[in-house]
Amino acid sequence: MDAIKRSLILDQDDINRKIERISYEILEQNDGEQEIILAGIRQKGFVFAQRLESYLRQTANFSVILTDLQLQKHNPVVSEILMGIDPSSVNNKVVIVCDDVANTGKTLLYAMKPFLDFAPKRIQIAVLIDRQHKIYPVSPDFVGLSLSTNMQEHITVEIGTGMEEAVYLS
Repeated sequence: MDAIKRSLILDQDDINRKIERISYEILEQNDGEQEIILAGIRQKGFVFAQRLESYLRQTANFSVILTDLQLQKHNPVVSEILMGIDPSSVNNKVVIVCDDVANTGKTLLYAMKPFLDFAPKRIQIAVLIDRQHKIYPVSPDFVGLSLSTNMQEHITVEIGTGMEEAVYLS
């Protein structure tokens, strides 16, 4: 059996630079806000949101609320979407939904759903990798790297504590 060939796209230093740059873009686009909410899609999207929060806390003049979103990425239609904060707390606040990879837009679209029952000031999307295979009308506001891949290729993001962080194409 042949081993799957993986090509390194981003190493740990590259990932850190991308996240830092995205945090500055978030600062620029949300100047004047009092508070923003980073909502990371479990697991890797939440780790990405945590890393953004770390950079933002060092430089932002607004407070940052971090929460997680739990849904079934491969079948979000049937899963209940759970989050770590009261959804009504998003009223008149900027919400940034965070994930590791944007592919078809389906997961991101469903991740925004619980916020739409309330009145957020704005919903933005931050992703580390944008694959540009959208079948849903979702366009990330903050992107670490855009990749034009074919549908047979797979992106693997390894991010989190205790592992060598990297992004691979296979």
